[in-house]
Amino acid sequence: TTEYPEFFEGVGEIGYGGADTDDPLAYRWYDAERVVRGRTLRDHLRWAVCYWHSFNWDGFDIFGEGTLDRPWLDPAADPMQAAGQKMAAAFEFMGKLGAPFWTFHDFDIAPEGATFTESAAHLDHMVDLAADYQQRTGIELLWGTAKLFANRRYLAGAATNPDPEVFAYAAAQVAHCLEVTHRLGGHNYVLWGGREGYETLLNTDLRREQDQLARFLHLVVEHKQRIGFSGTILLEPKPFEPVKYQYDHDTAAVWAFLQHYDLAEEIKVNIEVNHATL
Repeated sequence: TTEYPEFFEGVGEIGYGGADTDDPLAYRWYDAERVVRGRTLRDHLRWAVCYWHSFNWDGFDIFGEGTLDRPWLDPAADPMQAAGQKMAAAFEFMGKLGAPFWTFHDFDIAPEGATFTESAAHLDHMVDLAADYQQRTGIELLWGTAKLFANRRYLAGAATNPDPEVFAYAAAQVAHCLEVTHRLGGHNYVLWGGREGYETLLNTDLRREQDQLARFLHLVVEHKQRIGFSGTILLEPKPFEPVKYQYDHDTAAVWAFLQHYDLAEEIKVNIEVNHATL
């Protein structure tokens, strides 16, 4: 493993300081070892650091370019070296924060290649590094997920895309990401259908697209069982992000969908409180 210099210099391990602490970095209320009703707060809360928000965003908004100090996002940098630097900083950050878990998208920890084979090789290499960091720090993987929305191939959906080659590519991407999540001891695997939906009903066959989405999810469950992954498959509802109407619009819609397609025993819902306020 390449050794990278400390990124968060001068910051030590963040600890519990109590409600009256004057340390701006100390926890005031979260005492990881405090026992409440027979369990520590660490076990009650099971919180995680999300890789993409914390390390893949450069601070840009629609009015200006990014301003955050993220040297690994420099477009001139070697993609794999940058991914290694980013992962070193990420695990340094999570370790100092005392985070028990982390989460990731496949192409947030590894650069996407020109072909699926190249992308898979990049991901496998970074997962080997992540496994080493996990072993050294004790940080566990809460869940992994595949990025089925950023690449332009998914403009018209992934599982519901009308192009069978795109459907197949998405299925292969999820299969591989599920495998590496299993390798890292992930507790869950998440699916988010941000591109599964429509902007207009003029070119949409709702029944056919929902059947395709259900078919895709059955394939995911079959692969989970094939590789022996014991974690939970989760669907994450979000309204209007980014398409006008998503098939995973809200929890009630997802629950009804899962029951209708005989998936309710295999897939649960990942409810993100903040995203429910969109």
